Amino acid sequence: MSRKRLRTIGILGGMGPEAGASFLVRIIRETAAGRDQDHAPVILYSRPQVPDRTRAILHGGPSPVAALRRGLRALRDAGADFAVMPCVTAHHFHARLAAGAPLPLISLVDETVAAVRKMRPATKTVGLIATTGTVRSGLVARAFAAAGIEVLVPAPRDQERVMAAIYGKKGIKAGVTAGPPRTVLLGVAAGLVRRGAQAVMAGCTEVPLALRPGDLTVPLVDPLTIGARAAVRRSGARLRRAD
Repeated sequence: MSRKRLRTIGILGGMGPEAGASFLVRIIRETAAGRDQDHAPVILYSRPQVPDRTRAILHGGPSPVAALRRGLRALRDAGADFAVMPCVTAHHFHARLAAGAPLPLISLVDETVAAVRKMRPATKTVGLIATTGTVRSGLVARAFAAAGIEVLVPAPRDQERVMAAIYGKKGIKAGVTAGPPRTVLLGVAAGLVRRGAQAVMAGCTEVPLALRPGDLTVPLVDPLTIGARAAVRRSGARLRRAD
């Protein structure tokens, strides 16, 4: 008896490295499988040397587009059928990458908006914890606004604390996911909830490395898990939980 061919998932990772590895784990955990062969093939291309996305957006730093395109070509050549970037800030460049890309590219932002729209009771206001590049680019706010959902962002001082929690010497990108980084993110998230956020989006893929579902009094919207589920569906494998 022939088996259904599963499409190969490509992960354009390294932004940061732990977020890419965590995305792979989420793909595995979101797949309903009774044996190894039930899982989709996955290729992880982890290239931490992609120029910093926030620096490119805010300060005219080196563009990451060329490096990201090289990564997509590497995934294609390795056998991937489509790709996902587990970095929300990199989605500022998504349209440029998707045009003429060597592989179809799933958008974490679009998938996250679609998932929030399905939440019940209906969510009308989402708090955003993300890099300053993502916040100032407006890419998440625009996507949610098109769905009739308002996005709340931290006050400037709190946004500085978020960046320190992610990029600081003892921040999440340095491998510290407990202690001060987690405390800062919990405090900022709680402030967004007090201002009326009915859910909080982990708008940087480092954030769910420190925050977990159940930490907040409102849902934590995790693009890594949402994107992993989208990738499993597209691969043809079965989801562990129905949408």
